[in-house]
Amino acid sequence: MPGSPLTVGEITERIAAIRDNLRELIEQAAAYSGAADEGLISNRIAQQETELDELMRLRDQLSGSVPGPAVDNFG
Repeated sequence: MPGSPLTVGEITERIAAIRDNLRELIEQAAAYSGAADEGLISNRIAQQETELDELMRLRDQLSGSVPGPAVDNFG
């Protein structure tokens, strides 16, 4: 997410989108069978959870809930 810093509202929107993605991925994981499909979905879930954690941490920093350095992107 390079570029200009995100606003708290933009971060909140991304958090909601990631939560929707996670919900869909979990539903897909329940419906699929086969190691290859399960591995791909598990990896995608892990990526989404990592991004969700980063966004929530950033939102908390921007809103003053958690002390820490200001961050404007994830790399």
